[in-house]
Amino acid sequence: MLIAGVGMIPFTKPGQSAPYDEMGSTAIQLALQDAGISYDVVEQAYAGFVYGDSCSGQRAIYRTGMSGIPIVNVNNNCSTGSTALFLARQAIASGAAECVLAVGFEEMRPGALGNVFADRVSPFTAFDDACDALVDVDLPVALRFFGGAGLAHMEKYGSTLADFAKVRAKASRHAANNPLSIFRNILTEEEVLAAPVIWPGVMTKLMACPPTCGAAAAILVSGRLARRLGLRTEVRIAAQAMTTDRPNTFEAGDMMYVVGKDMTRRAAEAVYEASGVGPKDIRVAELHDCFAHNEVVTYEGLGLCGEGEAAKFIADQDNTYGGRVVTNPSGGLLSKGHPLGATGLAQCFELTQQLRGAAGARQVEGARHALQHNLGLGGACVVTLYERAA
Repeated sequence: MLIAGVGMIPFTKPGQSAPYDEMGSTAIQLALQDAGISYDVVEQAYAGFVYGDSCSGQRAIYRTGMSGIPIVNVNNNCSTGSTALFLARQAIASGAAECVLAVGFEEMRPGALGNVFADRVSPFTAFDDACDALVDVDLPVALRFFGGAGLAHMEKYGSTLADFAKVRAKASRHAANNPLSIFRNILTEEEVLAAPVIWPGVMTKLMACPPTCGAAAAILVSGRLARRLGLRTEVRIAAQAMTTDRPNTFEAGDMMYVVGKDMTRRAAEAVYEASGVGPKDIRVAELHDCFAHNEVVTYEGLGLCGEGEAAKFIADQDNTYGGRVVTNPSGGLLSKGHPLGATGLAQCFELTQQLRGAAGARQVEGARHALQHNLGLGGACVVTLYERAA
């Protein structure tokens, strides 16, 4: 199926955004304009958000139109936006609809993430137990999880704090060319290392993505509808896979598994097998760099480099322009921002623009395939392969 239209608003700091419904509606309208259709062509909608009451999707979508179509609210932690995209793609693939909207939005609060409902068992209990057995440090949960994964990579493969700093500095250079990014200031490796220390020897403050507000949307259509209405056909989803945890998440005794490395590997392998496209064919990727540490782990999980070769991949600058795979040309979560429900669709926005040749100063030349990786602890991982029409 085809990506007929995409829309995204600039990401902002908590307290500086419009309300979630306004952000979501604006992203929808931008996607409809990009597709060149009106809302009444849309047959189904999937609305992703993590922090909001039930039916927030209807609240946002109703600002654009009230046509009586099915609207499904989606919450899959940080992979929420890509889960909405996954469901929209399935609706078209099954023949249930020919034009489907996926929208993601988030109005976040400052500070570390945490449980909202403290009066019941946490869905992260098993993850917390696994982390407690492997990580002995008193930090907020996300910092412990992803810092712990980074530490595991350092101990197993010899990566260093400087490797994580290089990844963060690279993200800032990419984001400098993205007007929708929350942070556009260029950082050096030395500045990242000199930032306030969160975990000595493991993480500085600049290696973590900030809480962010924002929204993004995509319009997916069948080839038949695109031909009938004369819609855009430059970009299609060639393959997509969603995975969840297996017992080895908790049994491997490895924080990289706890944060989803195996989910990533299995989703990527399924996409490569379904499409006939391999990691060597990928020239541009948007991956889930909620922490610089997770980007390093994900290089290997996606097969962009061999197991234990991430440090060399970084040193050779194969993760940026002039290298083998430009990772996160948008600036990624580290610089673009991470409004949880919107992130997956913001990645879709960036890669669609890349394959259209419309990314401006961020353009990756010669890219025919683009890979998207969106990960949510708890857990779910969505990997999507986009392809430019010949």
